[in-house]
Amino acid sequence: MTSFRIVAAGDSAIVVEFEETIAPDVNARTIACAEAIQAARLDGVRDVVPTYRSVAVYFDPLRTDHDVLTRCLEREAVRPLTPITAARTPVRIPVCYGGDLGPDLPGVAAFAGLPEADVARVHAAATYRVFMLGFVPGFAYLGIVDAAIAMPRHATPRVRVPAGSVGIAGVQTGVYTGGTPGGWQVIGRTPVKPFDPTRADPFLMKAGDAVQFYAIERSEYDRARSES
Repeated sequence: MTSFRIVAAGDSAIVVEFEETIAPDVNARTIACAEAIQAARLDGVRDVVPTYRSVAVYFDPLRTDHDVLTRCLEREAVRPLTPITAARTPVRIPVCYGGDLGPDLPGVAAFAGLPEADVARVHAAATYRVFMLGFVPGFAYLGIVDAAIAMPRHATPRVRVPAGSVGIAGVQTGVYTGGTPGGWQVIGRTPVKPFDPTRADPFLMKAGDAVQFYAIERSEYDRARSES
């Protein structure tokens, strides 16, 4: 039986919480629940936000029937997942690892007891799941990073991490979408923009997507940057 609980978050938000873990099956249920709530189009619901293992529903308390919303959450939280008939094509992201674009690669290599090239190889070998979006527009929290290279984030964050930086924070990896503060271990950079408001679809990655990184040389990175 699916384990969940529903908790209030003030007078205009409610949260359904699943198992407290980072796991693809729990996240799949979370995303399915969020999508079902959105599809229900309940009066007064303003936003539905899925995370790793919970769904926050923001609503207008003057327009929303709280009991109807709660029953909808209870129903969707236990609904059997629909079998996936066709896997999503992975989003492929080029990365130039190391050097000035990946200043923390040596530290991650020391943490893992591996050469820097092997850290890049291990990082690029996995197919990651987009567990959620957050922090800033388009920032995708990806997992699960191989335990050998899953170095914790910095104790003191950097004031500014350049856009396109690819980082590791424990079992998570991700691509910084803009020049923001950040404490993740930066091992490379991509010329691809995860978030671009000028595109028809600004978001390169969405919750539930699969993502694969692949290594490119500095010359290829520079060429792609000059053409973007």
